Order: sequence, then C-alpha cells, then structure tokens
Amino acid sequence: MWPPYTYHHLLAFLLTFLSYVLLHSSRKTFSNVKVSISAQWTPSAFQQNGSTSSLSPGETWVENKLFADAGEATLFLGALDSIFLFSYAVGLYVSGVIGDRFNLRYVLSFGLCGSAVTEFVFGTLTEWLHFYNVYFYCILWVINGLLQSTVWPCVVAIMGNWFGKSGRGFVFGLWSACASVGNILGAFLASSVLKYGYEYAFLVTSVVQFAGGVVVFFGLLTSPKEIGDPSLGDYSETGLRPVTRDTDSQRPLISDDEDELCDEYSIQQRDEEPELQPKAIGFLQAFCLPGVIPYSLAYACLKLVNYSFFFWLPFYLSNNFGWKEVQADRLSVWYDVGGIVGGTVQGLISDLLGKRAPVLAISLLLAMGALVGYSHSPNNQLVNGALLAITGFLIGGPSNMISSAISADLGRQEALQNSQEALATVTGIVDGTGSFGAAGGQYLVSLIESKLGWMCVFYFFIIMVG
Repeated sequence: MWPPYTYHHLLAFLLTFLSYVLLHSSRKTFSNVKVSISAQWTPSAFQQNGSTSSLSPGETWVENKLFADAGEATLFLGALDSIFLFSYAVGLYVSGVIGDRFNLRYVLSFGLCGSAVTEFVFGTLTEWLHFYNVYFYCILWVINGLLQSTVWPCVVAIMGNWFGKSGRGFVFGLWSACASVGNILGAFLASSVLKYGYEYAFLVTSVVQFAGGVVVFFGLLTSPKEIGDPSLGDYSETGLRPVTRDTDSQRPLISDDEDELCDEYSIQQRDEEPELQPKAIGFLQAFCLPGVIPYSLAYACLKLVNYSFFFWLPFYLSNNFGWKEVQADRLSVWYDVGGIVGGTVQGLISDLLGKRAPVLAISLLLAMGALVGYSHSPNNQLVNGALLAITGFLIGGPSNMISSAISADLGRQEALQNSQEALATVTGIVDGTGSFGAAGGQYLVSLIESKLGWMCVFYFFIIMVG
C-alpha cells in the first residue's frame, strides 16, 4: 500500500515537523500570556503583582496606562489576533506563489528566523525598555503575520515532494500534529517562566524558534532530486516527474558510449524541452482547480473555530472558572491532544476508505454536539479536560486534514496536466482563505463575549461548524 520510506524521508518529516512545532510554540505564547499582558496594560495591575515596586504608583500609571480597564485591553488583544491573521492570510496567498518559484529551504528559514526576531521585539524588548505603544504593537504583528505565512506552504510542499498519495492521509495526519505539539510545547514553556514576567515567555520561545530556523537552513532537503533519486518522491498520482529548479540536476546520467555520441549542445537542447521544465502554476489557475474553492470556504469556517480555541481558551478558562493562569495554560493542552489523535485516526480512516470528505462530514456533525457539551462544562478540571480532548478530536482532526493531506491532494491532482509546481500555491490559497475567516472571527469572539457572554460565543462556534 505504501512505498518504502528511507532515512531521507524521516529527516524531511522531522525537520518540517520541527519547523511548525517551533512556530506554533512561539505563536501560542501570545494566547497563554494574555491575562498578564492585559494586567500590564491597565492601571489596576500595578498594585496586584508587585513587579513595579521600584516605581511610585503615579509613575506607573503614566508610563503603562494603555487602557482604562481590562475590558478595553481584551478588545485590543482580540484586535491584535485579527490583525495578525489578516496579514497572515494575505501573506499566505503570496508565500505559496513564492514557494513554488524559489528554494523552499531559503523561504522557510527566512520566515522562522524573521518571525522569531519580531516576537522578541514585541514581547521582550518593549517590556525591558518599558516602551508601550498601540501602533507599534500593531505594526509588529502585521510583520509577524507576513513572516509566519511563509512557513506552512513551504513545509506542506516539502512533505508533498517526499510523500506521494499512497498512505498520505495517515502520514500527513500524523505529521499535521505539529501544530498541536507546538501548542503543547508553547504552553509548557510559557507557564514555566511566566512567574518571572511574560517577557521571558516571549524570550524563551523566540530564541528556540530562531535556533530551529538555523538548523533547517543547514539540514533540510526539500525534495528527492537533491539526493539524485527523484523516484523516492512517489509521484504516481500525477504521472509527472518531480519538481526541479536546478537545470543542471535535470541532465540525465549517460554512459561512456553515449558520451562519445552526444555533445554538450545536444544535452543542453534536451534540458530546454518544455516537458522537462514544468512551470509554476498561476494563482488564478490554482484557485480554479477542482475542489480548491469548496475546501477553502469550509476551512475558513473551521479555522475560525479552531483558532478561537487557540487564542482564547486559556483566557476563557482563567476568567470563566477563576483558575490560575498557569493552570489554565496547562489544561488547554488537552484540546491539542485531541487534535493530534483526531488528525491521525481520521487520516488513517480516510486512507482505508479511499475518501476524505465523508470522514470530515461525520466528525463535524459530532463536533456540534461536543461544543454544546463543553459549553456546559462544570467547574471541574478533570471533566473540562476530557471534554476539551473530545472537542479537539472532532474539530482539530478535520482542520489538520484539510490544511495538510487534502491540500496536498489538491496540489497534485490530475487536472494540473503539464504543470506540477502548484502544491505550495494551492496550500497557500486553502490556508490563506481559512486565515481570513479566522481573522474576522477573533474580533467577533471578543466583541460577542464582551456584549453577550461566553455562551453566545459557543453558539457562534456551533453555527460555524455546522
């Protein structure tokens, strides 16, 4: 059923997995420290945490008062989430096209390292310098969204180069756990240093992410052609030869006898044949491929719900149940645990059935019931964690499948004909459309919560999943 995998497959799997783990780890930091940031930006905080004992109350008020109360700070945090996701969505449309035209390793490393620097400035440097400015935060988060958008299309394209359609549901289902693993890692990293100040949570995760970008730059192979064995990529689903950007690497190996008969001109002439040089697909052409628009719109609704849990779950647990921020951070990981298991199990089932859509439909129908159940969760951490895991299984699983395995299927479909450079572009379109939906949803979540309460937020989620 599955082609034999090699050490190179394992290395590509692990390094792309690591890339997105570190990206989501640093991204999760922002949602995990929202309570601390909100407290720092409002006057009431400075008499509660004792961290500003060297300043008089008057000096503290003047220097740090960004908002009059926690409600205004919460709305701004929601606006920052939307700003990030809007810029991330726009960047995905561009990054997918860039990824199909330039070296994936360079684009991926640049995104990881650049994002790490931006997050360090946002969360650590501004706090060390006691510099608080709404417009500066917004600009940094726009830059961060654009930089982070380069990562997902690149890692999916690299995985698509190495792993063919045979067994893709299971392999990509297991691999797509990278986001959830990153959330778990980010939650534990942030909670372990949060007692020293939220700026150290940003410091730790950004440094680790930057180091990961360096490792990827020197260690990642983007496709089998880089080791001289294109057949390892298993491109049977399109019947096309693997993507290759280096014209020298396309020259066929020739024997001594052939070398005597063929001169350099004839070899160069073969290199220039159009069928050996598949061009990257255009953006509009990729957008019109079968299945791209329906899955993109479905993912917009689904990612809205998934990212609302991602950005707001620790905040909800802390404010709704009165649990400590560290406890809320660690409990929130059960949603990601459910997503890891859900993506893997549902991917395997879709491989066995040979179809992915029925698996998604059943999971999302059950997710509506899970959301109703979780909205009535009692003030009990054990019960809450169990309901979170079930909800994550039913929502995170389909989300992982659409963004990875299904995106790879769409980017390698037969309708591409003589063009194979579409995987990163299609991935960027699907994830970018999903991010637009998620971006609009984050501000709506904060607005609905402030006006109507958390129960109406869950009703909103149920509508989006349905």
